[in-house]
Amino acid sequence: MRIGFIGLGRMGANMVRRLLQEGHQVVAYNRTAEKTREIAGEGAEPAFSIGELVAALDRPRTVWIMVPAGDATEAQVDELLEHLEPGDTIVDGGNTNFHDDVRRHAKVAAKGLRYVDAGVSGGIWGLRNGYCLMVGGDREAVEPLEPIFRSLAPADGYLHVGGPGAGHYVKMIHNGIEYGLMQAYAEGFEIMHASDYRLDLAGIAKLWNHGSVVRSWLLELAERALAGDQDLAHVKGWVADSGEGRWTVQEAIDRDVPAAVITLSLLTRFRSRQEDSYGAKVLAALRNEFGGHAVKTE
Repeated sequence: MRIGFIGLGRMGANMVRRLLQEGHQVVAYNRTAEKTREIAGEGAEPAFSIGELVAALDRPRTVWIMVPAGDATEAQVDELLEHLEPGDTIVDGGNTNFHDDVRRHAKVAAKGLRYVDAGVSGGIWGLRNGYCLMVGGDREAVEPLEPIFRSLAPADGYLHVGGPGAGHYVKMIHNGIEYGLMQAYAEGFEIMHASDYRLDLAGIAKLWNHGSVVRSWLLELAERALAGDQDLAHVKGWVADSGEGRWTVQEAIDRDVPAAVITLSLLTRFRSRQEDSYGAKVLAALRNEFGGHAVKTE
């Protein structure tokens, strides 16, 4: 197939490379022209404006957006609407809030265009291993694009999960689960790191991936991260969140679902960003006030 692709960051560029390897024709655009030229050197057709990208595509056109969720994606959709025509399709592969998908689907449909939301998981390993794709949208919009989805995904790694917004909804829950899994591994390895035993943590991670009920790809990555320096002296314990965890917790609240593990894993990430917790200072001061417990001073 022939497809336009906007956004050549770490994920986007590798997705273009995988499509090229699978024999698809990709017209690529990035706000930074240097990245466009780089991917052109690997076989993509370069475009240096949205108008140029759209003009290079055959009707009905398909344009995949892979830029940060929020204002950047919104602006890109609006700009595309100035150039695309009825029957064309916009695919949003970023980590968009599913509520935005539902709204954009209606806005795009009002102009006679199609909108597809694709939740993408696979990170920097997707080029080699393939990307898990959770796709939402009207069936008549999704089905013509399945050659693209199946080329990006490994075997059984693509599914049309539902209507507009469903792809990013499922990806949101996926990332919420990921938060909980990562936190459980982190706590377990911290306990072992603090024990009196001199444990080979990378070796244990490798061991657990052979027959254990906790084996996973995340555990393979833990083995890589711990190899050579299991104290992780080169890593600062500051953990970001990209939004999906927060949205998952909010959805749990809205649906009266007690998602305790996911919620606490999100709050732990917040705590990691505090150099010194004021709340912890209040706790220490209160213990000193009512019980005379010692307080450590700076």
